[in-house]
This record gives sequence, C-alpha cells and structure tokens, in this order.
Amino acid sequence: MSSIPEREEIATEYTWDLESIYASDDDWEAAYESLSERIPELEAYEGHTTEGGETLYELLSLREDVMRDLSQVAAYARMRRDEDTRDQEYQALTARAQSLASEASSAVSFLEPELQDLSEDELDELIDEEPALAEYDHYFDDVLRMKPHTRSAEVEALLAELGEITGASGEIYTMLSNADMEFPTVEDPDGEAVEITQANFTKLQKNPNRTFRREVYEAFYDTWEEVRNAVGTSYKNSVKADVKLARARNYDTAREAALDGPNIPVEVYDNLVDTVRENLDALHRHSDLKRKALDVDELRMWDLYMPVAQSESPDIGYDEAAEHVVEAVAPLGEDYQSRVAEGLDSRWVDVYENAGKQAGAYSGGTYDTQPFILMNYQDDIPSMYTLAHEFGHSLHSQLTSEHQPYTYSGYEIFVAEVASTVNEALLTHHLLETVEDERFRLHVLNEYLERFRSTLYRQTMFAEFEHRAHEIDEEGGALTPDALDELYGELKADFYDPAVVDDRIAREWMRIPHFYRAYYVYQYSTGISAAVSLSKRILEEGESAAADYREFLRSGSTEYPLELLDIAGVDMRSPEPIEDALAVYDEYLGEMESLL
Repeated sequence: MSSIPEREEIATEYTWDLESIYASDDDWEAAYESLSERIPELEAYEGHTTEGGETLYELLSLREDVMRDLSQVAAYARMRRDEDTRDQEYQALTARAQSLASEASSAVSFLEPELQDLSEDELDELIDEEPALAEYDHYFDDVLRMKPHTRSAEVEALLAELGEITGASGEIYTMLSNADMEFPTVEDPDGEAVEITQANFTKLQKNPNRTFRREVYEAFYDTWEEVRNAVGTSYKNSVKADVKLARARNYDTAREAALDGPNIPVEVYDNLVDTVRENLDALHRHSDLKRKALDVDELRMWDLYMPVAQSESPDIGYDEAAEHVVEAVAPLGEDYQSRVAEGLDSRWVDVYENAGKQAGAYSGGTYDTQPFILMNYQDDIPSMYTLAHEFGHSLHSQLTSEHQPYTYSGYEIFVAEVASTVNEALLTHHLLETVEDERFRLHVLNEYLERFRSTLYRQTMFAEFEHRAHEIDEEGGALTPDALDELYGELKADFYDPAVVDDRIAREWMRIPHFYRAYYVYQYSTGISAAVSLSKRILEEGESAAADYREFLRSGSTEYPLELLDIAGVDMRSPEPIEDALAVYDEYLGEMESLL
C-alpha cells in the first residue's frame, strides 16, 4: 500500500533547519515573552510622533526592531505548524503569534494617521532636523499617498485589533482542508492502494489509465461536496470581510483597495483579463491537441492534466532536479548560481510530503534568517519546476535583505512572481538545450506548455472568478455555494472549450486556498508575462540584461512595482508583455504539434 510517511520518518537532510531560528521551543517562548514586554514602548509615542525629527526616527527604529523580532516569532510558529497541521501545540503557537502581531499593529496604528497630518513641507523640516530620516523617503511618499484611505488613530487601532478576526475565514479553511478533511484510498491500475491527498491529486490525474483518473477525480470532488456548506460559508465571509474593510477605508470596491496597496492601477487587472479573453483560441487549440493525443471523442475534466506526450513521464529524483536547477540559473551570474547551490546544501528546503503537512509549496523566512522552502516533492518534472520557482522567491528575498534596510526588505507579490517565473523559463531553456533524450524533452515541452496554461490562463480565470464574486457581494447578491458553482462552471466552460464541463469541476473553487487572499492570483499571470520577456532578454543580451535583473532583485520595495519592473526592463502598463507570452505559448504549441 502506498502511504504517506509520518514526519519522523523523513531524513533530517531533507527537512528545513528551523533550529537556525530558535534552537528550541523554549527559546521561542523567551523571544515571545520579551517581545510582549516591548510592545507597550510603542504605545508611549502616541501623540508625539511628529514633535521632532529625532522622536520620529526613534519611533521608526523601535517599530522596526519590534517587527523584525515579531516576524521571526511568527515565521517559526507557522512553519512548525505547517510541518504537521494536525499538531495542536503548533496550532496554538501560531495563534499566539497572530494575536501578538495584531497587538503590535494596534499599538503602532497611530503612526501613519499622525504622519498624514503633516504637509510635505513640514515633513521636509523633520528630515532636515534628523538626516537619518531620509532613508524613509519612499515610505513617507507611500504613507502620504494613502492619506485618503487612512482613518483616525482610534479607528485604525480598532481595524488592527480586528485583523485576527477578519482573517479567520482563511484560517478555518486551512484547518479544514489540511488537518480535518480525509480523502479516500483508491486502488491503482497495479492493484496497489493509494491514498488521495491534496498534494498528490494532480499527479494521480496524470496516470495513463483513464478509468483510474476518473475514479480519483470523482472521489476527490465528492469529498469536497461533503463540506460544501462549510467552505461556501467560509469563502462568503472572506469576501464580505474584503468588501467591508474596503468600505471602511473609503474605497468603492474591494478590488480598488487590494490594488491600491501596491499602487497598481485597476486598468492593469482589466488589461490582463481582456487580453487573455481575446486569446482563448490558443487554449482551445491546446485542449483539442490533448484530445487528439489521448485519442478520445471528448476531453473530460479528468483528462486535463494528462501530458500531450504519449510516453510515460520520466521520474526525476530530488537530487537530480536540484542539479538541473543549479545549472539552469547560470545565465543570472556566478553569484546567483552559487547561492542556489548553497541553499540546497544548507537545509533551506523541506522536501517531501508527510502526513498532515501543509499542501503545496512556498518560500518563507524573514529579514534575519536564511530562506526556507516548503515542498511536497513528488519525483516528477512538475516538482522540479516548483523547486526552481520557489528558489526564485528565496533568492529575491535574500538579495533584498542584504542590500536594503528592513523598511524596504519586503516586496509586493506583483514583482515576486516575476522572480520565481524567470527561473522556470531558464530551466526550460536549459533542459531543452542540454537533454538529448526525446522522451524527456517531450515532457519538458509539455510541462512548459502546462505551466503557461495553468499560470497565464488558469490564474486569469481565477482572477475573473474572484472579481465577479466580490462584485456579486458588492451589489447585494447572495454568495451561496450554488451561485459560486454556477459562476465557476461558466468560466470553466468559456476557458476550456471544447472540453466537457461537468458538475464536479464546478466545485473546483472550493480547493483554491489563494482565494482567501483577495486579488492575489492575477499576479501569477502578470508575473509569467513579465518573466517571459525578461528571460528572453537575459538569454539574448547576456550579462548586461542579467545585471539589470539582479539590480531589480536587490531593490526590494524601494520603488512601486511598476517602476521596479522598469529597472529590470519590462513595462507592465502595456499589453505587450502579455501578448508576447501568449505568442510564446502559441509557438510551443506548434512545436509540440509537429513533434507529435
């Protein structure tokens, strides 16, 4: 029987090194207690923020010290929880860290309203008094930009305190989908019992046996049907929280509020959806190519993940995948490449799935720690691409932390997904240039096409779904599970024609955790568009383009996202990068057709 190992069965070398943050849980407790005692220091500055340049600098420095320590406390607790989401001890630590974060945010919530009481001339006077404040120039610009949407200090404190509650829907969903839900065990074509999980569902949907794929598909979505009311209520309240918080900050819509944070015009969002909608014919062509390759009369939803390549996909062990990733990033420079190699040898990565582990993959860590990567590696080509993807995030974080002060050490998802997807594009180029085995090459080409499909088209479909869901609530409509099924089913039919859309796939929205981060997923689509353009430039122009790209990675949040991408050499205000990416997708479809 194929079973999921327990955490203790995974070799240490394939787990991440969280002891590098805190050697023990007792050390975490000591850090937590120390931090709790420091939060009142922030509150003492209320009403005094702008009385002098030195005072303002003291407050900003204190806030940074507290938030840096808080980020480590929160990261450790969250990653320990993610190792096994069933572990109530680490659920409790995570909840305590979240409460402390809300307390800290509330304690300093007066800062921005008090800054916004200043005129630009008055702020300049404070900088003249304390030249060290010049470091915060972009931060001040961002704060003043948000003045129309910042409430009084009292209201800001209340909103900060409510943060834990307004985010509860996502927390409930995480626990339900990762810790409480149990999926059936099915018998594979070889007679072996296989436990379906969220992590292995997509891989099982690539099994050559169509009857088995259908059985897995139906069992998986029937399990989601059993919790439809719980998930529907959770998502409905998540949307309502988005809408009400937007209105509390004087925005007309939740989308305006979400995009205004990173200063992205809503036209960029609409431009993405409209451009992709105008090019659905390429996706339909991909679907029909898949139908022909599978030699079926109708392409069904349990066929969508099947590779177009006829041969069985090769197994790619983790160590082999790691070697390919290191070699692939060579065009980004020797320093970048050596950092990736070091990360692979220094336990940045928590590699394999274990029982209760958080599904999916992400890059984490803080300003003061090494990067950490959560994987659920499945010994296949998609997992290799995911590894390359997450290292893109990790190197972005590491380079930013080394070159920017804490104030600018973060960066918006809008640019983050560029850094990850450039690595995917370079991995594809490397594999097609260096691997001669035709079966391997066919599956690499298939994987890249699937990455385009799932990133550019699928995430844009998700973006349209969540925007329309928010519009329904904003217009007074009811977001029932049936209404969400209907909306999602219509979009799936539009995007995946000529495939047959059934009732079960209409429930797919239930299994997408990113919907609990409103207006997040569109950035995967803009990210791949920018990444295709940048990787092409790096491969064609060499070191000069790579240097521009590294400068972009080092810049953190010193500029707004669109200006940061200008540094790298791509303009996302234009539909051109999206059209370029779609042209590459179409070109690779043609190449796959000729090979078959």
